Amino acid sequence: MGFSVIIPARYASSRFPGKPLALLQGKPMLQHVYERACQSEAQRIMIATDDDRIAEAAAGFGAEVVMTSAGHPSGTDRLQEVVSKQGFYADDIVVNVQGDEPLIPPRIINQVAHNLQAEQSASIATLSEPILDVESLLNPNVVKVVSDANGIALYFSRAPMPWPRDAFATAEGRQQLPQGYSWQRHIGIYAYRVKLLNDFVKWPPAPLEQTECLEQLRAMWHGARIHVAEADEQPPTGVDTPEDLARLQQLLEQATG
Repeated sequence: MGFSVIIPARYASSRFPGKPLALLQGKPMLQHVYERACQSEAQRIMIATDDDRIAEAAAGFGAEVVMTSAGHPSGTDRLQEVVSKQGFYADDIVVNVQGDEPLIPPRIINQVAHNLQAEQSASIATLSEPILDVESLLNPNVVKVVSDANGIALYFSRAPMPWPRDAFATAEGRQQLPQGYSWQRHIGIYAYRVKLLNDFVKWPPAPLEQTECLEQLRAMWHGARIHVAEADEQPPTGVDTPEDLARLQQLLEQATG
């Protein structure tokens, strides 16, 4: 069974308006994402947007564009509109690749899709990477995930979890990451079965989702199983601000210089 990639791209952004069209090495950032997705095994790649400027730019570099509503409360809702418009079947698999990840490794796009294909009990698959310092463990902007022995997520949280009771019993103990456990940071790439997307948009926001501000907790609240695996290749950080873009531009210049 194959899979498709959908790249949601919004022009409006409080921190970085027009971010998908910001130039990186002379090309729109969105084009870098699209070209990375084209290197994956995806049978079809679509850019989903509500903005004519993004649609025009995407068509200019040869991408398939699906226009969506400007009123979606989340990226998941935008994905569901695409699969509905395009007539996807309930058991089809789509991978959501964020439009601000210009260096996303094609390998992990394949990995998350293959993992969902292999884990029939799950309706979502995602990835993680090790947390290597105590600052990241304690940082609420770093989302942590805990899974069971079969790779099924038990919970996602902004809080440090699991909490090393004995090691963190004192302030001094909380100065370094304890040994003996591999804490995992969630990586925001998802593969979905279309049926889950169709169900998701019918569910109201869940209390856990609203408390943690983590959309995936809505799916778990309603009993959906999420498969988690450590990424085969750690992706570089995405672009949230103009400063992030400038740093990435500098890194790429150094790499090619």
